[in-house]
Amino acid sequence: MGYNVIILPFLALCLLQYCTYAHVKSLNASISSFQPAVATFYGPPTGAGSEGGACGYTDAVSKPPFNSFISAGNGPLFKKGLGCGACYQVLCKLAPCTGRPVTVTITDECPGCSGSIHFDLSGTAMGALAKPGQANALRNIGNIPISYQRVPCHYQNWKIAFKVDQGSNPNFLSVNVEFQNGDGDLSLVEFLPARSNQAIRANHVFGATWSSNINPAAPYSIRLTTGSNKKLTATNVIPVGWQPGRTYRSNVNF
Repeated sequence: MGYNVIILPFLALCLLQYCTYAHVKSLNASISSFQPAVATFYGPPTGAGSEGGACGYTDAVSKPPFNSFISAGNGPLFKKGLGCGACYQVLCKLAPCTGRPVTVTITDECPGCSGSIHFDLSGTAMGALAKPGQANALRNIGNIPISYQRVPCHYQNWKIAFKVDQGSNPNFLSVNVEFQNGDGDLSLVEFLPARSNQAIRANHVFGATWSSNINPAAPYSIRLTTGSNKKLTATNVIPVGWQPGRTYRSNVNF
């Protein structure tokens, strides 16, 4: 019994040391995956930058689940609209910064941004990088060096939504796709009529908006393919009697 009393605390200490070592090793590996970039901010100092911008998310960017933690991106991030919805962690190590990463979603394009990778953050996201009371000091620097890495999007308790464009009609369907977990971005969208076995390949219009002529009538399922070729189908998400301007929420997410 005495032997067990002595050895158990020793084992507990070893396990604690191992767990601490494993955690630090994992954390260091995560930090080492960050790459250099440049950041600026646009729009109001505590705002959402723009109302959805070139991705077409409109006023959704200032509401949950985005909550204004968004960014415009230069060419390599925006990818002519195919980068819309992708999530990144960004961190800053300047004196006003916390050194802790902040997660943002690409929701707009920054065609005038310089550098190989340039994040034009919302004022809210830029401020979140700063220590308490240092947000204005950080914003006033202008172009700041940051580090970034691609991360999976995670919108807890949110399902993928399809906002039907105002220009849609019974023969033409255009949707803006929002709130995808995982990759966040899309490489292919297909409309699947309930009364046909033939998938209708949608055209990438701009940002996160995809459209096609449609026939026969609704309901329509929509099959999504992400940038890394993951596939998911939102069954009958565009119902009979659908209307332009309405948003239809699915019951699925990646």
